[in-house]
Amino acid sequence: MKMGVPGRILLKLSGEILMGDLSSGIDPVTVQRVCEEISAVSNLGIQIALVVGGGNIFRGISGAAQGIERTTGDYMGMLATLINALALQSALEGIGVPTRVLSAIPVPSICEPYIRRKGIDHLEKGRVVIFACGSGNPFFTTDTAAALRASEMECTMLLKGTKVDGIYSSDPQKDANAHRYDRITFKEVIARGLKVMDTAAISLASENNIPIAVFSIQTPGALIDVAQGNGQYTLVTNESN
Repeated sequence: MKMGVPGRILLKLSGEILMGDLSSGIDPVTVQRVCEEISAVSNLGIQIALVVGGGNIFRGISGAAQGIERTTGDYMGMLATLINALALQSALEGIGVPTRVLSAIPVPSICEPYIRRKGIDHLEKGRVVIFACGSGNPFFTTDTAAALRASEMECTMLLKGTKVDGIYSSDPQKDANAHRYDRITFKEVIARGLKVMDTAAISLASENNIPIAVFSIQTPGALIDVAQGNGQYTLVTNESN
């Protein structure tokens, strides 16, 4: 099913995507490829915002398991997302794409603080906007932050770039019989316990009627295809048809 060309989209990337084939950290080759595709989407006249995770550097939950107080660990994870956001900004501007990083935690010497109207203004001026530090609150994932920012920016679509080409009934890398969904509702995702995004993110996207397209960001050219309603992806909406 073709989605049509949305005028403003938000791309959610996990920090792990930026690792490429590394065991941790940031792979410059992967970052460059992803940024070239983001540039191509922007050149189509589509306004694009990003939310990036920080799992390639630090995860709050993992820190808690190692004895770090959970709230402190979550803030450390938010700072990891800022590092990733700056890496993406550097790569994007290196290929001529005007970019702004807006952080939910004010770091004025590095980037702009998150202000909704500023974000919209940057997007309307054709800049790629990267939202860093999640929602600025502990106990909330960057998936929830992505749904929140997509709602605040009045995006028509939320794109979730993953390692697989859509949503499956189980992990396709472990279960050869896993069923792939071309389309599914928000209610079905929650009812079936599908690990797409956390429940808070799914509920927020549903309430604001923002469809989610889940696709493989590791497939070259997939982002450009999905942004235009082509290619392979799973579409999550409120409607069953």
